[in-house]
Amino acid sequence: MITVEQAFELVQNNIHPTNKSENNPVIKSAGNVLFKDVYSPINMPPFRQSAMDGYALHLHNDVNYAIIDEVKAGDDHHPILKSGEAVRIYTGSAVPDTANTVIMQEKVTREGENLLLNSLAIENENIRPLGEQVEKGALALKKGTKLTPAAIGYLTTLGISEIEVFSKPNIAIVTTGNELIEAGQELTYGKIYESNSGMLLTALQSLGYDNVTITKVKDDYASTVASLDKAISENDVVLISGGISVGDYDFVGKALLELGVKQIFYKVKQKPGKPLFFGKKEGKAIFALPGNPASALSSFYVYVNYSLQKISGNTNFSLKKLKATLTSDYFKKGDRAQFLKASFDNGNVTILEGQSSAMLHTFAIANASVYVPAEVNNLSEGDEVEVILLPV
Repeated sequence: MITVEQAFELVQNNIHPTNKSENNPVIKSAGNVLFKDVYSPINMPPFRQSAMDGYALHLHNDVNYAIIDEVKAGDDHHPILKSGEAVRIYTGSAVPDTANTVIMQEKVTREGENLLLNSLAIENENIRPLGEQVEKGALALKKGTKLTPAAIGYLTTLGISEIEVFSKPNIAIVTTGNELIEAGQELTYGKIYESNSGMLLTALQSLGYDNVTITKVKDDYASTVASLDKAISENDVVLISGGISVGDYDFVGKALLELGVKQIFYKVKQKPGKPLFFGKKEGKAIFALPGNPASALSSFYVYVNYSLQKISGNTNFSLKKLKATLTSDYFKKGDRAQFLKASFDNGNVTILEGQSSAMLHTFAIANASVYVPAEVNNLSEGDEVEVILLPV
């Protein structure tokens, strides 16, 4: 059994960005990662641009100017100003080449076509230079940049409508267990409603992963082998729920061995999520998550989310960790590291009741996880603890 730190390091060292890419419309690429550097096809702004509503001036040694024209945003004409002349101008409008400053409308007095400056006009003030944001041919965004709404807006501003991004992985969710039935069916004695597939599916979708299939397998060895073989051959990432422990009807471990999956690790010194398996086959990543719902989701947030981000090209991704002040005492039993469901608010964190690996009611209201290292047993109110913010 390995430590949390060892397990995470093994994931980091064995997960790599995909070599697959695709061209997507820019406005449909939020959350994707750039596969190549992007260079600007234009100067931005593409002309000298007014930063204010006011007047563009051809400066001279007087406070009086003659207004000769008007340039609205989007106008394409180029008035020629002589010394002492001005044009009415607006934010975003093209500044005539013969103008050398823009003065705000609040700093002038206009009477008909005559303009009086009430404040000193400074050369080149309130003019955005050609290519101020980015010059034509210059690097606009680097490979590996995650496309946020701001990045989408930036690329669109440059007139880019299509972009090459890392392909997001195809993901299979495989659930096991004869005791599991679907919600909506009659709950007979000995059965429970299956929740992990829906939980993992929505967790994936909330993170922008939509290429997901779900397969449900009975506790039968041949069926388990066949289902896992198909899932691995058709997908880049396989998430298996349950069947990874050592019971008589836990067939996942044996099936993965028969299918030639290389075990990177099995069992982590953590709670919840001790019976966690990570392996690879032909570049495919396989995670066998514990069957208990809270264990599965906790392992997903810590290990699987990181892996998916890196596969998708987001090599700068890291768990959102911070320090927070604990609001109550906590005594940890045992020698395993723990991920405790918690509520974080304004620098304080509260460990919630109901930490059982089989329970989701506390996870349903948690927005954070308090990480308690294996060597720590007692935490006191006011202690500073490590908090992992959940992507909820």
